[in-house]
Amino acid sequence: MGHLKTTALPETYVDPTRSGRTPEAKSRWWLWLIALAIVIAVGVWYFKSKGNTEAQGPAGAPAGAKGGRPGQGMPGQAVPVVIATAQRGDLPVYFNGLGTVTAFNTVTVRTRVDGQIVKINFTEGQTVHQGDALVEIDPRPFQVQLEQAEGQLAKDQAQLRDVQVDYERFQLLFKEGVIPKQQVDTQQALVGQNLGAIKADQGAIDNAKLQIVYSHITAPITGRVGLRLVDMGNIVHAADTTGLLVITQLQPIAVIFALPQDQLSQVLSKLHGTQLQVDAYDRDDVTKIATGKLLTIDNQIDTTTGTYKLKSEFSNDKNLLFPNQFVNVHLLVDTKRNVTIVPSTAIQRGPQGTYVYLAQRDNTVKIQPVTVALASGSSVGIANGLQAGDNVVVDGQDKLQDGSKIEARTSTGGSITPGGATPPQGTQTQNQEQTPPANQPSQQDQSSQKPSSSSGRKGKGQ
Repeated sequence: MGHLKTTALPETYVDPTRSGRTPEAKSRWWLWLIALAIVIAVGVWYFKSKGNTEAQGPAGAPAGAKGGRPGQGMPGQAVPVVIATAQRGDLPVYFNGLGTVTAFNTVTVRTRVDGQIVKINFTEGQTVHQGDALVEIDPRPFQVQLEQAEGQLAKDQAQLRDVQVDYERFQLLFKEGVIPKQQVDTQQALVGQNLGAIKADQGAIDNAKLQIVYSHITAPITGRVGLRLVDMGNIVHAADTTGLLVITQLQPIAVIFALPQDQLSQVLSKLHGTQLQVDAYDRDDVTKIATGKLLTIDNQIDTTTGTYKLKSEFSNDKNLLFPNQFVNVHLLVDTKRNVTIVPSTAIQRGPQGTYVYLAQRDNTVKIQPVTVALASGSSVGIANGLQAGDNVVVDGQDKLQDGSKIEARTSTGGSITPGGATPPQGTQTQNQEQTPPANQPSQQDQSSQKPSSSSGRKGKGQ
C-alpha cells in the first residue's frame, strides 16, 4: 500500500480583547443591580428620617404639642404677630336682631265727595305739614246746594212767623170762648211742624258747607308725600278704591325687630323703669345709622320662629331711615362694670379650654388659660386669667406655640417691645376710650378684620 499524506490544519486564534464581553464580565452584572438597590433604599430611609425630624418641635416634641400647629416657623425664628393690650373698664351687653323700618303713620288720602280735580297744591316727594292744602275739587255744585238750602230756610222761617201769630190769636179767642180747644191745639201743632222744617233747612245748609270743606283736601298728618295717583282734571268719586296720594310719617319713625325668646326675661326685667337704648346699623352691620329707644314688646311669641317682636322709636332727624328698610338692631340691655376687656380675636379654644397667647417681656409668648365672662360685639370680657395692661396676640396665632419668639407689632404696623408697651397694671381708662360700641372696633380690634386673621382656626381643638 501506498502511504497517505496527511496535512495538519492550523488552529484559529481568538483575541480575548476583541470580544464584546469577557466571561468574567458576564458573571458580575447582578452585583451592580444589588448595589443600585442598596443606594435607593438608603436614600428613601434618609428622606423619611429627615421629614420626621422636621415635623417634631424643639427637644423632639411632636408638632402641635402645647398649642403648636402645622405651618409654624423654624425653631428660634421670630414670628411676626399683632398684639393688643387688655384694658379694665365697662363692657356693654348688646342683643342683636334683624329689623325693618316702619312708619309711625301711613295715610292714603281719598276724596269724600264726587267731582273734578281743579287744583293740586303739592309736589311729589314734598314734606307737608298737618293742615296744608293738597287737592281742590270743584266746589261750585256744593255752593249751589248751599244757596238752595238757605232759600228754603228763609221760606220756612216766614211760614213759622205766620203760624205763630195765628196761634197767639187763637189762644185769646179760646179764653173768650169763641173757638174750641181743638182749634188751638191744631194751630200749636202747625207751629211745631214749621220749627222742624227750619231745623231741617239748617241741616241742609250745614251739609252743603261740609261738602265745600271736603272739596278742599288737606294733609291729615305731617309727613312725606309719595307719588300722586291722579292728575288734575280727573273726575274722582268717594267710592273709588284708589286714593289721591299717600303720606308717610318719617319723623319720628319706628323699627320693628325680633329677638330669641330665651332673651325675653332679661329684656323684660330691664324694660320696667329703664329706657333701653337701641342702635340701628346698615345691612352690612358696620355703620351706625341712628340711635333710638325701645318702646314696647309684643304680647306673644311667634311659635314658628321662637322669637318675639319689639318696637323701637327713632327721631330720624336726618331722614336716614326709610320705611321698609332692612337694618341690624343692637339693643343695649346691660353694662358689665370693671371687667378686663380684650379683642375677641385674641381668644383661642382647644382641648385645654379657652386660652390666649400672652406676650412676655423677652419677646416670647405663653399660653395663658382664661375664663370668658361675656362677649359683646368685637370685645370679650375676661373673668380670670388676665389683668389690665397684659399684651395678648390678636393676629398670627396659627404659627405660635408655647415659648415661641415673636416680633410684636401693633394694628397700625409699628414694631414694639411687649414689655415696654405694657402700661402699669390697674390703670383705669375712660369707658369711651376702652370700650368702643358694638361692631365699631377700635384700632386693636381692627386687626381681626384683616384677611390674615381668618387663618389660625385649624388645629385649635374647635
